[in-house]
Amino acid sequence: MSFWVDRSHPERGTIEPTRTGDRWPGPPERPKLAMRGLLILLLPLTSMFGLLISAYVMRRHMGDWQPLPLPWQVWLSTVLLVLSSAGFEWARRAAAAGWVDDVRRGLLVAGLLALAFLGSQLWAWQQLQLAGLAVATNPASSFFTLMTGLHAVHLVAGLAAWFRTRAVLAGEAEPATVQSMVQLCAWYWHFLLAVWLVLFGVLLFLA
Repeated sequence: MSFWVDRSHPERGTIEPTRTGDRWPGPPERPKLAMRGLLILLLPLTSMFGLLISAYVMRRHMGDWQPLPLPWQVWLSTVLLVLSSAGFEWARRAAAAGWVDDVRRGLLVAGLLALAFLGSQLWAWQQLQLAGLAVATNPASSFFTLMTGLHAVHLVAGLAAWFRTRAVLAGEAEPATVQSMVQLCAWYWHFLLAVWLVLFGVLLFLA
């Protein structure tokens, strides 16, 4: 694919051509392109977690499988992630309405709750270790660590985007840019919440 950028027109230069084909649309198209990019990213992530759950369901029918009692910290993690996602939704709606102070508050609350979620996950893993259920103890504990660990890795990646969004908000970014970044963070967090609820249900009812 070739690209055409006219530096005399700073509003041009995105990757989606117009119908005429001789110009590239500018900032108004960028939020749409960014959302499409996020959706494209979420497709393989959905497939990956789906395959992991399928492997879990099949593996649990083998003879060496021992049910894993879920530590109560997993329930705490669920509550924290629900509240964190609600914080991002608060920030998203505030950004759409142009309420900058509420955007800052929503992002701060969401990020702190996300960090608390990671802390509760570390606490849950520690409790399993103390109970003698280390990663290699049995397949159930291995799958628990793998499933929750992969989810935590993607949440850390989301926190990097959260940090970048807060940095942009602290500067003199255009409102449209801030609104787009907050929206992307919010939808990514809602996706992580949906994945976590599915993982939690699988671990709770199919252990």
